[in-house]
Amino acid sequence: MKLRTILTLGGIAIAIALASLWMGQAAYTWLPPQASAESVLVDRLFSFLVTLGTFIFLGVVGTLSYSVLFQQAEKYDVGDGPNIEGNIKLEIIWTAIPLALVIWIAAYSYQVYDQMSILGPMEHVHMMASAEAANMTDADAIADTENIDVFSRQWAWEFRYGDVTSTELHLPNNKRVKLALHSADVIHGFYIPAFRLKQDAIPGRVIDFEFTPIREGKYRLRDSQYSGTYFAAMQTDVVVQSPEDYQQWLADASSAVPTVAYNRAASEYAKRANDSNWATVVPAAPPVVNYSN
Repeated sequence: MKLRTILTLGGIAIAIALASLWMGQAAYTWLPPQASAESVLVDRLFSFLVTLGTFIFLGVVGTLSYSVLFQQAEKYDVGDGPNIEGNIKLEIIWTAIPLALVIWIAAYSYQVYDQMSILGPMEHVHMMASAEAANMTDADAIADTENIDVFSRQWAWEFRYGDVTSTELHLPNNKRVKLALHSADVIHGFYIPAFRLKQDAIPGRVIDFEFTPIREGKYRLRDSQYSGTYFAAMQTDVVVQSPEDYQQWLADASSAVPTVAYNRAASEYAKRANDSNWATVVPAAPPVVNYSN
């Protein structure tokens, strides 16, 4: 009977483990396409946490369900249950296992953030998609980094590439990018869901923020912090291009005459200011740029 119980529990554990692994793999489909090297690391961590969480959830719910269905007292049984004062072995087990899981999660999470190295100077090269990048020194990688200034204000994004300014963020594919985040007024959140990256831009500080795009396409940049009345309008496109197309875009934009960019917040404010007296912050003036989305 004991062997049968062990085999039954082992079979259930295997079934739960397989279901958890399937759920962990399915978790990849819940997220946007992986568009940065960092997103690969984040998604692996997310899949691991979903797998582990599913195993714990199914194990706990399964145990509770079994107890409710098959360990009920008899219909007219009103007596006390067995007098159990404690089980040292059981208490050690249910303390040691969660402790080990927490340490495992913490160590894996720290390893992921260390590999990402998205803040501050680039301490090591990681997951840059080209084979040549694997043999780069840190000095070579820093010299090959694309530097872009990001200015946020209520409610507009502005990007500066030397003499070129734009309201649309253009990035070269498979190349390390270093952003210098500036805020002119309040805290803004630089957030690109497809990159799995978010960093606050804080007034009075310049924050360096690094990542590596790995997939060409058009993505969305949003302000993840509530920054006032029109913060929902503070969105723009992120265009990841081949290095050749990126350089061509820079050349075309540099020859364009700077013009005042369309700004949704300023436009909505101008329309509603005449027929409404509700108080709000006046949007900053639309930026003058070489390229506007």
